[in-house]
Amino acid sequence: MKRSKKAALLLMGTAPLLFTACAPEAKPQEGLYTSVEACAAQTHDIGTCREAFKQAQQQAAAQGPKYASREQCAQEYSAERCVEQRDSQGHSFIGPLMTGVFLSQMLNGNRMSGLNAAPAYQDRQSQWQRPATGAGHGAAASSLHGNRTMTHIGATPHRAVTVSRGGFGSSSGARVSVGG
Repeated sequence: MKRSKKAALLLMGTAPLLFTACAPEAKPQEGLYTSVEACAAQTHDIGTCREAFKQAQQQAAAQGPKYASREQCAQEYSAERCVEQRDSQGHSFIGPLMTGVFLSQMLNGNRMSGLNAAPAYQDRQSQWQRPATGAGHGAAASSLHGNRTMTHIGATPHRAVTVSRGGFGSSSGARVSVGG
């Protein structure tokens, strides 16, 4: 066999290794969502969104801010969001309601994997926060009352797009006329 044919065969045999080595690394995809519907509209995966909200609700009592009184909670969050809650051991505390979910997934090619969800809270200044032990990258942490460390979220929430159709029996505003 000629040397040029051997070189060509050798290059063809190593080409797949070179292409996989040059493939882009998995990238995190992050989002802040206020509802399952908003998440599904953005990610096109309602199952993942439901699972994310379920995970975040379970984490909220364990990792969210806890206060001894409504007054302490109302210093950081609006008073109507500060409610009595119970943790997994049944202990009572005052804390803000979870107002969203911070979702982080690894995007590898066209596949999503590595779901990581954390409860998100909106403070009195309309800034979004999540527990520092939850998902995310590179955000600065600040200590809040109740000995909980929260991380500010720089993202704005994705909202579900809604269209008003006029109700039952109404017709849409756009009409199509065919022919003459």
